[in-house]
Amino acid sequence: MPPTISLIVQALEPSATLAMAAKARELKAKGKTIYDFSVGEPDFNTPVHICEAARAAMMAGHTHYTAASGIAELKAAIAEQYKQRHGLEYSPQQVIVSNGAKHSLHNVFTVLCDPGDEVIIPSPYWVSYAELVKLTGAKPVIVETEESNDFKLTPAQLRAAVTSKTKILLICSPSNPTGSMYTPEELGALADVAIEKNLLVMADEIYERLVYGNHRFASFATVRPGLVDRTIIINGVSKAYAMTGWRIGWTLSPVNVAKAMDSLQSQETSNPSSVSQYAALAALEGPQQCVEDMLTQFARRREFVRRRIAELPGISCPEMGGAFYAFINIKAHLGRTYGGVQIDSSRDWCLQLLDQQGVATVMGSAFGAEGYARISFATSLETLAAGFDRIEAFLKGAV
Repeated sequence: MPPTISLIVQALEPSATLAMAAKARELKAKGKTIYDFSVGEPDFNTPVHICEAARAAMMAGHTHYTAASGIAELKAAIAEQYKQRHGLEYSPQQVIVSNGAKHSLHNVFTVLCDPGDEVIIPSPYWVSYAELVKLTGAKPVIVETEESNDFKLTPAQLRAAVTSKTKILLICSPSNPTGSMYTPEELGALADVAIEKNLLVMADEIYERLVYGNHRFASFATVRPGLVDRTIIINGVSKAYAMTGWRIGWTLSPVNVAKAMDSLQSQETSNPSSVSQYAALAALEGPQQCVEDMLTQFARRREFVRRRIAELPGISCPEMGGAFYAFINIKAHLGRTYGGVQIDSSRDWCLQLLDQQGVATVMGSAFGAEGYARISFATSLETLAAGFDRIEAFLKGAV
């Protein structure tokens, strides 16, 4: 008789982004040309000076255990970065370095949430948020936002969602999956409700360096006095420095929360990769032109994607202020037949687009928004052009 899997794990939904990427790789291995718009990671190589720092760390013998919460130099560099970029004062003891931002999120939910607590998550939301909340026994409270408002939570919606069990509000700006950004004023209005209702706020700021045009990023803890004491910031090197595989993320939080996460991580994983930590240190303290160069390329791709989406019949998309995603409204194309296959959901649409045209996207239902699909433009202009030609052909073939 096979072992019985725990109920809490049985209830988890697998990551749709990783599932679509795996399906795309499977088809590619069979010889099919695939245009992969599914995975949210930069297609650039990690900058050379960062790789060289990792090699130097290995040669210097930095291949052993470190403190569970990260090396002192990296924690100090993270605190200094937030002081220089946002004027926020954090001590290194308030910084916990983890095995990627996803691990950081898990740490925060685990140390703050008890069974029965509620975490407010605006929809559309990154696929892992709700599942990580469920792992603690707490309840994700999904609040649907509107495309007409660029999928941004309003103060009225937040206030209406708060109950006596609400503990945390989770905000991601720039957003995965929509690319939408809250203005400093909009964040301030949400902060007023959080203060009024005595909520903690988790601010996922992993895309803060990827901001376009006239949009302006504001770290949540800066928009009202006193927010540092109720805000937990999530960030890392994955997106800005093309370091997804290095697995370095971090939190900045009140001292007691940081201490609890340090204790948890000491039992859970011990330290993040020692070599990756030294690479992350080089990323933060080294030349930043690499970030600007990648941002320039992303901005060009964003403009191309925005133009191509505008040319697609019956498709709309919110303003992409940051990150590298387009969240397209495909509702007008559901209930139709594509290549002889009836398509009634975003999952059907994405799977058939992949099967019939070789374009990998992610269904909106995975992000809590049926009738939409996410396109990552973290790939070359040539791939984007060919993939959008396929999307256009796919739409034209519907009856």
